Amino acid sequence: MVLGIAILIGSLLMDRLEEQDINPYTIPGLLPALLGIAMTALGFLVFIRKWTRFKGVVAARAPLSVDKRTAMNRMLLVLGICVIFCAGLLGRGLPYWLTGGVFVTACILLLDNRRRAAGEGRFTSGKIVRAAVIGFVASIAITLVFEQIFMIRLP
Repeated sequence: MVLGIAILIGSLLMDRLEEQDINPYTIPGLLPALLGIAMTALGFLVFIRKWTRFKGVVAARAPLSVDKRTAMNRMLLVLGICVIFCAGLLGRGLPYWLTGGVFVTACILLLDNRRRAAGEGRFTSGKIVRAAVIGFVASIAITLVFEQIFMIRLP
């Protein structure tokens, strides 16, 4: 909820560009404001759900099961990939389509459940090529949509 409120405040403080006769639906900060409102509302719903479930009492935690530990490890892996993408790749001089393609390809390869379930620890060249094709096609499509339709320059 705090992050949603911070995003909302930041978007409201952005320059509105009224002096340039900008359409109100294209003002800078409109989408972040809507996302901040949504994050705050959803955070509030989670808070209410948690509060009513436990009536304000903290329940004793049971040890993590294997399924929950696996889910936690996958979440940490995704968080790590996202941090590397945002902090390490974006804005370092490489075009967005390249960094986005590497990011999506890495996600596909590292989060492939079927490969892990089948006990295949190695990546085959076919799977790497397939993941790369999907990753770079998605990245190029995202770049074209944002730059040509939404007129947003990507880093």
